[in-house]
Amino acid sequence: MKDAHLDRITIRRPDDWHLHLRDGAMLKAVAPESARHFGRAIVMPNLVPPVVTAAQAEAYRDRIRAALPEGSRFTPLMTLYLTEETDPAEVRRAHQQGIATAVKLYPAGATTNSASGVRDFDRVRPVLETMAEIGMPLCVHGEVTDPAIDIFDREAVFIERVLKPIRKKTPDLRIVMEHVTTADAVDYVRDSPKNLAATITTHHLIINRNHILAGGIRPHFYCLPVAKRERHRVALVQAAVSGDPRFFLGTDSAPHSDPAKLQPCGCAGIFTAPNTLSCLAEVFEAAGRLNHLEAFAALNGARFYRLPVNEDTVTLVKGAPVAYPAKIETGDGPVTVFDPGFPLHWRVED
Repeated sequence: MKDAHLDRITIRRPDDWHLHLRDGAMLKAVAPESARHFGRAIVMPNLVPPVVTAAQAEAYRDRIRAALPEGSRFTPLMTLYLTEETDPAEVRRAHQQGIATAVKLYPAGATTNSASGVRDFDRVRPVLETMAEIGMPLCVHGEVTDPAIDIFDREAVFIERVLKPIRKKTPDLRIVMEHVTTADAVDYVRDSPKNLAATITTHHLIINRNHILAGGIRPHFYCLPVAKRERHRVALVQAAVSGDPRFFLGTDSAPHSDPAKLQPCGCAGIFTAPNTLSCLAEVFEAAGRLNHLEAFAALNGARFYRLPVNEDTVTLVKGAPVAYPAKIETGDGPVTVFDPGFPLHWRVED
């Protein structure tokens, strides 16, 4: 059923189930942008050095809280960075003490600050078995790093080479395929009756690989996993707006300073925290599914993580185009805000 014409919607306060907040001066600048609209966020642990212990996660959580505006009720949900030396007992302790909500698996070399990630997946099996026992989710960056595999095929190959064997050997492990980018991943999640879900980013609902490459290289659209063909973007939109509880929002908002993006080997990441809700409302309205925005942004993720949904709400109103800043200033330099390439008529009501 298509939505009737709406110019105002109220939904439970959304959560962001995949977020990069960085550290230091960058953290102080970008944390308020997520705290403005979101209730909670799964915070990525790929700092330098990575967050691998409960003590490091607790200290990082304290730094995030210190960076929030006074009176903010935003809750950072911490993750541990999985390495081949991770101690299962440390993971258990961090989870039982409420310090770490999930563990993050990066294949070594897959993305920003992932050099400490996993190469031999058999070496992390004891950790995965412990996580399955205690019900702790594993967040997966789902790409192989084999240089013989084309970058546009790395997600599909990861499913076959890595994810399927992990799930076969540890069927009770609850897994989130983060920032999925392909119809292959969408189909795999839909074909899995339990213990598997996926986050979808704001930008992957809007851009395809032509936006990065056609007519000139646009580094501010470069991210990992890289955007794919248009048919994959369409599959992501269909999954997001479907209401299927296995798909939910993880923005993967990933700030880099403009000098870091605009260099011969520029950084991967798109900063969407300021305008994500406006972008999502446009996408869901265009699909005739504004009635499913709340499920995608505020309900499905909380239920998969076995957390209560937020009690408070946000209201989006439609009107004249919203003027978001093109950049935000940070102590590390300016950071460009994602430009969806079309006017944003929806805004979060103050």
